[in-house]
Amino acid sequence: MLRAGRMRLGTFGILLMFVHISIACEFGPFPYSITGIVCRMTKPAALLLNQETAQVIQAAFRNAKFPNITGERSMRLLGKVAYGLTNIQVNDLSIEQSEVELKENDAIHIAIKNVTAFFKGTLTYGYAGAWFLQLFHSVDFEIESSIDLQINIKLMCQKDQVAADASDCYLTFHKLTLHLQGDKEPGWLKQLFTDFISFTLKLVLKSEVCNEINFLAQVLANFVHDLAANFVQDEDIRLDISLASVPLIKANYLESHHKGLVLYKNYSDVFSDSVFSPSLLTESRMLYFWLSEHILNSLASAAFLDKRLGLTIRGEKLQALFEMEDTEAQRKVVQMIFQGTSYNDSVAKVWSLAHPQISVQPEGTVVKSLVAVEISTFPPGEEPLMALYMEKEITVTIQAAYAEKKLILHPLDSRIEFKVFKCTADPSGNDPSIRNFLQTMISVVGIPEVISRIEPALTSLMNSKGLHLFEIRNPEIITREGYVIVQLDFSFPNHLLLDFLEKRL
Repeated sequence: MLRAGRMRLGTFGILLMFVHISIACEFGPFPYSITGIVCRMTKPAALLLNQETAQVIQAAFRNAKFPNITGERSMRLLGKVAYGLTNIQVNDLSIEQSEVELKENDAIHIAIKNVTAFFKGTLTYGYAGAWFLQLFHSVDFEIESSIDLQINIKLMCQKDQVAADASDCYLTFHKLTLHLQGDKEPGWLKQLFTDFISFTLKLVLKSEVCNEINFLAQVLANFVHDLAANFVQDEDIRLDISLASVPLIKANYLESHHKGLVLYKNYSDVFSDSVFSPSLLTESRMLYFWLSEHILNSLASAAFLDKRLGLTIRGEKLQALFEMEDTEAQRKVVQMIFQGTSYNDSVAKVWSLAHPQISVQPEGTVVKSLVAVEISTFPPGEEPLMALYMEKEITVTIQAAYAEKKLILHPLDSRIEFKVFKCTADPSGNDPSIRNFLQTMISVVGIPEVISRIEPALTSLMNSKGLHLFEIRNPEIITREGYVIVQLDFSFPNHLLLDFLEKRL
């Protein structure tokens, strides 16, 4: 059958998927014409993600490469004073407050207040005046600073995907104090250097910290895209998640539209229309995904072409199917079909003969498929025998849910129509008992058995992409005519963003 975090990305991660986009990408005249996937993130999600901003800012300060600062100045009596600040690095950092605002049709504005940062390094200085020989001294220093940051994150479209631009970055210094060799009291040396070093130091800190923030924004934007692309790919089957239109920023939500075309070897997916409208999604949950039924249909076609829609049943599983009820009529039919051969010496194969047709209705997802079933027996010492072969058109409605990190598929009503029926025990096909029994068996236990194989396969696939790492709360899968809506709230564990930053930096 079809083989199927809590990820702590921070404001500079997931939010980067949805911001203003430049004209670098060309879109068709109709904004929703080839939209197969829509993602909406509401203001509560943005506020939650903004709580992780502190970790990204800390990483920016920690990984900024501060250059050596050198200079020279003429001082009365002392002559020329040369200085150099080397080995500058962040010793400690804390953030008091971070705020996020969605500026409609513009950018995400992040205000980070009261960043207290301590820098350490070595100060080397010397004099070359008329009354002194040239002497140089080195002392350890610590710089205590209090800073506010303002960052406006915009995105550009490059090669149909989002590229982050956080270069609109400002640092405001409320405090910049130089301490020499741990001396906290003002002295002439500290006052001298603080007076003419502070301006240069502010420029260096602003340049390096803002450059690092911009770099992290781009790294995280690429990471989010790669994460999403990997999630919707399994071996040769994948979804094209390139942008279909300009993403939207509203006061209460961010929304991006993606093509959602299925890509598989030489299979060419064609999609020219969409039923999406912004009014289909609300703002009561943190995260929404809108999926066209076209995607489900195309995925089923690709799975069929990739020969994934097949199932083999033997042994105890086969016995459970044919002994669903212990009646005389059931025992008689089983004896006729298997001719006394044990279940361990028999095998049933089920496969799809054509592309399954999938449509989405308010009552659930409707799957219509032409399926073949073949039961073969292998009596010891005898030639293998095809005991039964049948082709049937099965239509089943399925409701889906996600709970306890597992996909749950619940079959509702089903319809079965036999197209071909061949049974060795009844070559004329005049005995209705076999066909009636098989029809009941397929409806009662056959379809649930197939679905029970799909559930763990899809769950395993999604978990292999990291879905189980996300803390998903109260997810709902809602079907409407022509589309599916997945809506949910979420939260994060504490370590995943740190793990990501440590690996990437």
